[in-house]
Amino acid sequence: MTDQDIHTVKKTWRLLREVDPHLLGEVFYKRLFLKYPSLRSLFKGPMDVQHEKFVSMLSFIVLRIDQADVLSEIAGMAKRHESYGVKAAHYAPVGEALIWTLEQGLGKEWNDEVRQAWQSCYEGITQLMLKKT
Repeated sequence: MTDQDIHTVKKTWRLLREVDPHLLGEVFYKRLFLKYPSLRSLFKGPMDVQHEKFVSMLSFIVLRIDQADVLSEIAGMAKRHESYGVKAAHYAPVGEALIWTLEQGLGKEWNDEVRQAWQSCYEGITQLMLKKT
């Protein structure tokens, strides 16, 4: 990720933090399960809790994307996801649903620069997580 990508991701995430986390999570998971229904079985427990976890983890990563401490959290997240049954092939559908959700949430603020920054961010996190599993 470039410094400009980091700036863009942080700036646009601040806009999305104004959205109710349950709504943001619900939109993301509905999109994910609509396009990839087989992934639903990976998520146990109440989805409202999952919505909170989704937004909380995104916030943590975005706020610290340029800090070294985020690497240990990503390593831990990778191990947790592996224990839930997440496979390397699941990262692309999740990324697709995430980018779609961000586009919907940002509306007129969404453009090619924002898409590129978020894709770069997600790809970097994915690479780190796959190395840790």
